[in-house]
Amino acid sequence: MQSQGDVSCAADDRKRKVFVKSYGCQMNVYDATRMTDVLAGEGYEETTAIEDADLVVLNTCHIREHASEKIYSELGKIRQLKQERAARGVDTKIAVAGCVAQAEGGEIQRRQPAVDLVVGPQNYHRLPELLRRTGNGAGVVDTEFPVEDKFDHLAPPTAEKIRSRGLSAFVTVQEGCDNFCTFCVVPYTRGAEVSRPVRQILDEVERLAASGVCEVSLLGQNVNAYHGEGPKGDAWSLAQLATRIAQVPGIARIRYTTSHPNDMRDDLIEAHRDLPQLMPFLHLPVQSGSDRILALMNRKHTAADYLRQIERIRAARPDIALSSDFIVGFPGETEEEFRDTLRLIEEVKFASAFFFKYSPRPGTPAAGMDEQVSEEVKAERLARLKALVDKQRDDFNHVMLGQTVEVLFEKPGRRPGQIGGKTPWLHAVHVDGPQELIGQTARAHIIEIGVNSLYGRLVDSQTEADH
Repeated sequence: MQSQGDVSCAADDRKRKVFVKSYGCQMNVYDATRMTDVLAGEGYEETTAIEDADLVVLNTCHIREHASEKIYSELGKIRQLKQERAARGVDTKIAVAGCVAQAEGGEIQRRQPAVDLVVGPQNYHRLPELLRRTGNGAGVVDTEFPVEDKFDHLAPPTAEKIRSRGLSAFVTVQEGCDNFCTFCVVPYTRGAEVSRPVRQILDEVERLAASGVCEVSLLGQNVNAYHGEGPKGDAWSLAQLATRIAQVPGIARIRYTTSHPNDMRDDLIEAHRDLPQLMPFLHLPVQSGSDRILALMNRKHTAADYLRQIERIRAARPDIALSSDFIVGFPGETEEEFRDTLRLIEEVKFASAFFFKYSPRPGTPAAGMDEQVSEEVKAERLARLKALVDKQRDDFNHVMLGQTVEVLFEKPGRRPGQIGGKTPWLHAVHVDGPQELIGQTARAHIIEIGVNSLYGRLVDSQTEADH
């Protein structure tokens, strides 16, 4: 993508280029691809070399600690690049998008005047228009929540673009959150829960499948609360949506993230039992094992509620792998309450997890709570939690040794003659095999467990029959 800001550049034969750096969650990755799709229609071309970019877009995330300061540090480096290019007579535009843009708005341009555009996550469909408005040298800020649905205005990617992005694709089906956890900025940066209509999603999935995509991951800040409008005007659940997507020719695997424990409804759990395309991997954040801390977080469930949900899910799909999110050192968390979290982890046995030291987010209720836990204590607790989760992850991976599993092969491997793919449980697998298998599912016998990958050999049906 490239800057559309300077009208005089319209006559320039040089293909303008855009560099997009995306931070944070999978939804930001999806948003970044849609930004490039929007601007591709305006003649912009992506580049992986920031020094060649006529437009630099930072697609930001506000979840991680010190997110804003990291962005300002990055902007300082990009400003220098902008000055160097200007000395050669080349114009460069800088845009800040995403959740930090939504949260900080015009403050970004005040602190870093080199920024030309600040645009929130609900307005990136307007990038061409907004960039044109920067042509007079004035900065532009657009962080209003629009009346129109951005998905109605997003240009679909070309088949060539889809193929270049691989066999797996993200599809946003729901945005925003109504839960208002006290540590979280999502309701303020992404807005209230909104679900895309079923037909709109199916159109996107069908385009992806027609261009070779065989695995889709359905995205939402609270994805299992999906309630999009169905063909007859009724509200569909995520289970209904997944069942319909499974009927799209070419779609072999379906995943979804991120879910809330309170929204794991019966039909979704049954879908894990009954729908072969729905993969046996579920990310279900719990955040803490202490009921008092969960109440302070406004999670609206207890540790026992969570464990009951896990029991129901595993009863329906015994081989399901679980991952979760944990926050350590939430304001007021005692040592015993932290141990409650460790006990919950020990009981559930997770395949993987994301874990964070609590850090205040301006404007959230938890930021003003008393009894903030010291950084030293948070770091020590995080190390203990990480050690436990890492052991469970290693145990889960080692269970695969000697197993024969279905692998969706997606790309060439790390060395000649090798191909790589994923198991239904999201393990990375490498085998010696023909490139023709890329894009297909084949069985592999796991013979070695690496640090981050499994290694196997291809198994054909005749070999299995002989044994």
